Amino acid sequence: MRNTKFILLLLALVLLALASDAGRAQSAAPIVVQAASPAPVTTVAAAPAGQEPGSIQAAIKLLEQMKASNAETLKKQEAALQQLDEMQQAAEELKIFSKRG
Repeated sequence: MRNTKFILLLLALVLLALASDAGRAQSAAPIVVQAASPAPVTTVAAAPAGQEPGSIQAAIKLLEQMKASNAETLKKQEAALQQLDEMQQAAEELKIFSKRG
């Protein structure tokens, strides 16, 4: 019982130390991951054969904006996954250290 309390106290201190180190290691800009909600659907109707070139250019510009938005979302998700991987690795290290004691 006493050994279990000691291990829990040690684990809490290690987590606190890791959290304080992680706070200093992060960049100044926080990473904000939005909730998984359906993205607003933007529909672009197929251009009829006689449609003017300006609207085609507008559709191309819209698609490029969507592509940039998707790329930005992928970067945010990749950063979040990297952060989760680091947290998982730290948890595994804590498991190893707790088994040694």
